[in-house]
Amino acid sequence: MHRELHTFHIPVMGLGHSADTPIRVAPFGITSVISIVEDSVLEKIRRYYCTFFQMPCIPIRKNEADARARRIRSYLDTVKKIVGIKMEQIRALPFFEENDKKKYFDLLPEESPLKKEYIKFLDMPEGPERDAESSALSRKMKPGSIDVNIMVKLDNPRCDREGNPLGEDFSDAKAALRGYAESSLESAIVFSAGLNKSLFSYISRFKDFYRDGKGRIKKKIILKVSDFRSSLIQGRFLAKKGLEVYEYRIESGLNCGGHTFATNGNILPRVAEEFRKNRKKLGRDFQESIEQYYQEKGRSYPSGTQSRPLISIQGGIGTNGEMRRLREDFGMDICGWASPFLLVPEATPVDAPTRKLLAEAGAEELYLSNASPFGIPFNNVRNSGSEKKTREKAAKGNPGSACPRQLLAFNTEFGPKNICTASGQYQRRKMEEIRNSDLSASEKEKHCRKITEKVCLCDHLGNGALISLGLAEENSSPQCVCPGPNIEWFDRNYSLKEMVDHIYGRGPSLVSAERPHMFAKEIVLYTDYFEKQFGKSGGSPKEMKAMKEFRDNLQKGIAFCLEIAKRPPFPGENLDSLAKTAQREKLRLESLYLRFTAKCRTEEMLSNYQ
Repeated sequence: MHRELHTFHIPVMGLGHSADTPIRVAPFGITSVISIVEDSVLEKIRRYYCTFFQMPCIPIRKNEADARARRIRSYLDTVKKIVGIKMEQIRALPFFEENDKKKYFDLLPEESPLKKEYIKFLDMPEGPERDAESSALSRKMKPGSIDVNIMVKLDNPRCDREGNPLGEDFSDAKAALRGYAESSLESAIVFSAGLNKSLFSYISRFKDFYRDGKGRIKKKIILKVSDFRSSLIQGRFLAKKGLEVYEYRIESGLNCGGHTFATNGNILPRVAEEFRKNRKKLGRDFQESIEQYYQEKGRSYPSGTQSRPLISIQGGIGTNGEMRRLREDFGMDICGWASPFLLVPEATPVDAPTRKLLAEAGAEELYLSNASPFGIPFNNVRNSGSEKKTREKAAKGNPGSACPRQLLAFNTEFGPKNICTASGQYQRRKMEEIRNSDLSASEKEKHCRKITEKVCLCDHLGNGALISLGLAEENSSPQCVCPGPNIEWFDRNYSLKEMVDHIYGRGPSLVSAERPHMFAKEIVLYTDYFEKQFGKSGGSPKEMKAMKEFRDNLQKGIAFCLEIAKRPPFPGENLDSLAKTAQREKLRLESLYLRFTAKCRTEEMLSNYQ
């Protein structure tokens, strides 16, 4: 892996919108992440690229033995091979011409040692010395890392065609992990959405996750986290199995794309500050357990090596000034830029109508929805193909999906067999139950709308990529996309160079100077979330305690942001907006909390009266 080439990476974006991103950007030294949840999408894209590059391709049918793991492994091996081909083509190009070789070096950050060497090379006079340097520079050109992502909770058991359980090793997450582990990639796997002890234990079966005799780890572990405590818990669990965390990837709980995992009011700047102060614990405290594991297994832990994990951060970053704040004030090694790349055709496979929808989306079109069958709030955009198709089917009395993938089949309300809440099977039965209830007509309608809001993410989140590659028809393949709120400020398609130059602060900014600071947006999102929880709360002692803790943590975060706002701004960093927003939301939060406590007192009085 060659992460040192750039100080940003492109995180995973849904099931399909970064599926072939490494093919597009890794030859330019940029690291990106593929979701390996949906093997059927990856299989279709593998066949497409094998045809395009005239590579042999034996289809893997879904009912074949260990098909999920084999499909994922074959796809990743194909991506690696294609990136290698494209990398060699770029290396072979001449210097001093407008071509992809020049683009490779132009994209590098100014502080890159390789770029400094390149700039020095450009001033050398013709001759043997420059020729030798030309060859040396070409050899030093490396691709970005081809990383993968697993949402660890998506780990349903599977059965064979006769309905017989296949066994624990063939569950969704373990099969995906096995596909990656058995691939030829030398990269990293990102585990998101918490701790899955069974899956994490399964990692220990694969030697590529451990150090070899030279101290290298072929397949590295990245944990996506939203707080320091969970990092310690997961890091400690892995260390007991001799597994080292290469990188802790902090993500905003709400200012991100896709599923949101709100903290208890502990906003991103406070989380980042806790990591800055305590990052040594994430390597030092686990070292003894790691070395003890090697000793117990009769392995030799290479001398001179020690776990020193990187810390990265993502979620709402929109300017170079904000990235500098995170790297220089908080010590972040790498920053993730996701949603803006949905508007970069050179980087992501997104269908044209969805790109247009995203470019035109404002604050009103971007919202936190209940569309996910996972039961977790999901950042969404209004009027997507998925939303329109879902509403249309419900209006015709045929709600829900056929549920061909069953990756999100977790519900057991109507029997022991898991079904998905976005499936027609579940929605019809649930709506019948609601209609037969004693609720008022308006309440019945409200509950039924909530049921039919769920969409088939397993299918719809991959369709945009398939449409963009000509593998699916737009009118029969509803597209779902899950951008973060930050996409509001990006309003057209961009070239890869435009976006990378924006990230590094080279040239005019792609966003308006009026765009609020990412920390300001974070505060607003968390105050909004507090207000929603207040509306749902019944005023029980447990809820009162949780709401107070949330309020207290958010107050501390706002106070910290007011301190940050007093510091000198980095170029393009809108610190004025942070000060104004923090002051305003501080008053709003206190007003909401006073209303909440008044509501609780009223509920208590009514309870006592009854």
